[in-house]
Amino acid sequence: MNDTRQTIHQLLADYWGYDSFRPRQEEIIMSVLDGHDTLGILPTGGGKSITFQIPALVLPHLTIVVTPLISLMKDQVDNLRAIGIRATYIHSGLTQSEHRLAFDRCRLGKVKMLYVSPEKLQSKAFVDDMKLLNVSLIVVDEAHCISQWGYDFRPSYLRLRDLRATFPKAPVLALTASATPEVARDIMTQLEFSKPTVFSRSFARDNISYLARYGDDKANTLLKILNNTHGTAIVYVRSRRRTREIAEVLVKNGIQADFYHAGLAVEDKNEKQDRWKTGECRVIVATNAFGMGIDKADVRVVVHYDLPASLEEYYQEAGRAGRDGLPSFAVILASQYDKARLSRHITESFPDKDYIRRVYDLACTFLDIGEGEGAGQVCEFNFNLFCEQYKLQPVAARNALAILTRSGAFEFTEEIQTQSRVMVLAKKHELYDLRVNDAADRVLQILLRTYTGLFADYVYINETLISSRLQLSSDQVYDSLLLLSKMHIIHFVPRKSTPYIYFTSARTAAKYVVIPRTVYEEQRERLSRRVEAMKSFAFATDRCRVGIMLDYFGEKGAPDCGSCDHCRAQKQKRTTDDDDSLLRQSLLYMLRQPRTLDYLITTSGARPDRLTAAIRRLIDEGRVKMLSPTEFVAK
Repeated sequence: MNDTRQTIHQLLADYWGYDSFRPRQEEIIMSVLDGHDTLGILPTGGGKSITFQIPALVLPHLTIVVTPLISLMKDQVDNLRAIGIRATYIHSGLTQSEHRLAFDRCRLGKVKMLYVSPEKLQSKAFVDDMKLLNVSLIVVDEAHCISQWGYDFRPSYLRLRDLRATFPKAPVLALTASATPEVARDIMTQLEFSKPTVFSRSFARDNISYLARYGDDKANTLLKILNNTHGTAIVYVRSRRRTREIAEVLVKNGIQADFYHAGLAVEDKNEKQDRWKTGECRVIVATNAFGMGIDKADVRVVVHYDLPASLEEYYQEAGRAGRDGLPSFAVILASQYDKARLSRHITESFPDKDYIRRVYDLACTFLDIGEGEGAGQVCEFNFNLFCEQYKLQPVAARNALAILTRSGAFEFTEEIQTQSRVMVLAKKHELYDLRVNDAADRVLQILLRTYTGLFADYVYINETLISSRLQLSSDQVYDSLLLLSKMHIIHFVPRKSTPYIYFTSARTAAKYVVIPRTVYEEQRERLSRRVEAMKSFAFATDRCRVGIMLDYFGEKGAPDCGSCDHCRAQKQKRTTDDDDSLLRQSLLYMLRQPRTLDYLITTSGARPDRLTAAIRRLIDEGRVKMLSPTEFVAK
């Protein structure tokens, strides 16, 4: 046991440069290494990835990490490779050759960690292929997605039982940043834990002050907040259009700001993230697509311009402030309109069942899937063109697709974005006698000079950067890459951004599509409760905000935080009450004999308005008598 503890501490120091673990990390790691199924509930920024990356290095065989965040997969794998840890990933956005290469590396023991998107588990062929691997540990990231009681349930997560059955000796580590007690119990049930084993930290973040500011003029309030604070900030909104609008307002008022949302090209996202992470841009105005896996510890302010629909979402987003433990602020901007918008969100999230079945029928027709066909197929799905072609309102259509996914009709995956990538197929000596046009030759040469590992694996490339350095147009660079690919010198996978639909079963007639009560009526009721909890938190004036949040997450009876706006107001009121009490006692002492108002003001040093108010209260209480408009005496 001591040897194992020494080993994991040494790995922490050697690979990550830390001399100690954060709270609960070591207990989770030791539980996993002892072979126990384990649930870790750690706050955003609490270091969840360390709890499986270190066991992956200790255990003899492969660690499989199931996560729905494809962008996070790439970031984590890149970060692991940068520190010398062998890792790879497989998701539906990869080509067959990329998929095969990644799988072969796992089969041959050339990697320690394999990141997998949950929709891959829907494929029986993929799960059967997995049987060829030796697996020591199964990790389920964002584990709340497996619970139908959670705020982000994904049916593909239920197939994790098949993965467990394939590797019965491998323990499971489930991780999440936010789970109510009900959800935590359901996670362990769904993942068939041998016995309940939970390690969690308090949801309280002592260094974050939770504040609410009310009013309709949110733009000016936001400007005041940013002008009165320092350091980097995130402003969360709920629409892509608004990200640009608010960023423009901030820039016009002298604040370095940029916008971010899921619809941007991968290169644009990376550039905006990098500018913000390096401090070149102070404020990022973003939808909830921003933040997952963003490793920036010194965010001082997180502002919610629009309210999320649940405290789980709010907690994750607000928790991106102050990961370095220093004082930070999480601010809600709210108006009465926000209450109505949250209530409307419930109706929008659950369109009529007939409408949902119609969307199913139209989606199948759009993809040219006939009745009895489609089982096991993965189809690119141009959502915008789909809505345009059938005159569908995007919000309602997207929610209908989400319900069809939860019902098991098919699996709709929103916007898998992939950057351009290249692998060199030719042998090094074959490149010397290569005959291609000048542009293609220059493109190939800059690839070989700029990127490493091209002969062994697919490497992400930046076509904009190549275009700029070579002073070629983007079309020339693209055409050159296609030419080199056709000549089998490289394999070029162009960038793309598209949603997918995976057909878990053959198309059926719309009238036979089952939308279970557990997916529709019960989920609607749960969303209603989550929305009401969010309203209570955002609009509370009589309770500590942190107390409301902790109560929601099952931490009952927590003391007031002392730093939220409610607690600050109470503290100020107590201070004022104490000062008034001292002033009243002083007045009663001086008024043992008649005194003029001027004498009382001069002697007490109190502000005239405070002193006259105190005298009025003493008169009302019958403890002071007014001899004239300017002279008083105690009774």
